[in-house]
Amino acid sequence: MMQGWRDMTALEHVDVLIVGAGLSGVGAGYHLQENLPGKTYAILEARDAIGGTWDLFRYPGIRSDSDMYTLGYAFKPWEEAKAIADGPSILSYVRQTASDNGIDEHIRFHHRVVRAEWSTADARWTVEARRGDTRETVETVRITCGFLFMCSGYYRYDRGYTPEFAGMERFGGRIVHPQHWTDDVDYAGKRVVVIGSGATAVTLVPAIAERAAHVTMLQRSPSYIVSLPAEDAIANFLRRVLPARIAYGIVRWKNVLLTMASFQLSRRRPRVMKAIVRKGLERQLPPGYDLDTHFKPRYDPWDQRLCLVPNGDLFEALRAGSASVVTDQIDTFTESGLTLTSGAELEADLIVTATGLNLLALGGMEIAVDGREVALPETMSYKGMMLSGVPNLAIALGYTNASWTLKCDLTCGYVCRLLEHMDARGYRACTPLNRDPSVEAQPFIDFSSGYVLRSIDKFPKQGSKPPWRLYQNYARDILTLKFGAVEDGVMEFTGSAAAVEAQEPVAA
Repeated sequence: MMQGWRDMTALEHVDVLIVGAGLSGVGAGYHLQENLPGKTYAILEARDAIGGTWDLFRYPGIRSDSDMYTLGYAFKPWEEAKAIADGPSILSYVRQTASDNGIDEHIRFHHRVVRAEWSTADARWTVEARRGDTRETVETVRITCGFLFMCSGYYRYDRGYTPEFAGMERFGGRIVHPQHWTDDVDYAGKRVVVIGSGATAVTLVPAIAERAAHVTMLQRSPSYIVSLPAEDAIANFLRRVLPARIAYGIVRWKNVLLTMASFQLSRRRPRVMKAIVRKGLERQLPPGYDLDTHFKPRYDPWDQRLCLVPNGDLFEALRAGSASVVTDQIDTFTESGLTLTSGAELEADLIVTATGLNLLALGGMEIAVDGREVALPETMSYKGMMLSGVPNLAIALGYTNASWTLKCDLTCGYVCRLLEHMDARGYRACTPLNRDPSVEAQPFIDFSSGYVLRSIDKFPKQGSKPPWRLYQNYARDILTLKFGAVEDGVMEFTGSAAAVEAQEPVAA
């Protein structure tokens, strides 16, 4: 525990402290300014730039696997032609939003939050951050806030996931993880092996294939891959004939409903969805291509996230012969490449380990409530955004089956409703409390992806019934978060509301 925090007079205080200046954090700043202009806030960002994931990842071809009409903010229409946008375009969009609305003036870079302690007596958090851009200049800073809003996502930024492959030290070329891609990674004219079959791999392969001698996507098992047009023809037409905001809203809902329909069909009629995906592959790949080996996953659609390739660029590279897929397992790295369990050998000059990401709850921050350390796995998620027994703290987390920003926009709106309600009633704290013994704890994320299974035991749980259950359903969340009652019998409010009640007229 940190000592000497009882004297709060010397610490800077803000009404709301946002952690993270990525897509979610910038959105949170906008919502606070628009809905609660009297609130003071600051944004603490561990890195040196706005953008979060979209500033961190620099590998070739980096792009969204969601359309920008749903990944974009509800309040800022996406105006570019491409619906499936590249990373630099998304980064520019986020930074422009921050600049246009003065949100960037509230950001403090090189502030990595490491701990937060809640004091019921003071009704505030005291947050500790490490400030500095090098190890030699790091100093500890503390700031207090009435409400703590975590917008740091759930990926670990300092290290991607790479399994311990045998013989890696023997390889004579370069090995790089996409999360740590730098400008000096040279693949022009070289033989490249990309290990993996997820969203990063299917993005990298066609991008690298444009300049490499050949690219091999080496996968242990296949993923579901679907092709969609990079541009949304309906969106581009509507923008020509309707005001930008109206066109954006229509296309946003069109895409939301299509995504929901795809997910529901996958869960209720997996065989039908499998057949639809396979038909798409048959149209994209040459006759006789071994779909069963390379493109027939072992799991049902949406048990893991579907991979999206705009304009079928991956399949185009396969047809052209500049890329190929090998489905096998690695026996060992060699001086010149890889030996597979089948006995086959792959020669390579560069090996890219697109083997996944590491998850990190709350950015690794420790939390304590009134001197009691909070173990996240012992908490339960309330409405997918707060934690049982933890006051005045919200977390912006997106959907696993749809665009991240859809849920984050709703979460930001709910936080503003919650704070407005507390101000009107004179409440100082709000705490979700689970008093229902029939609620069963379940994993926070219902996905079979490796990156989830590796880390899910360190995350909060979700419950078996509302408001503790995550339905991953945008329409349902609109009803709950935008229009549902703030005082629902589960959220406990503390602090005096007597001043407000005294002003209310007494019925005759």
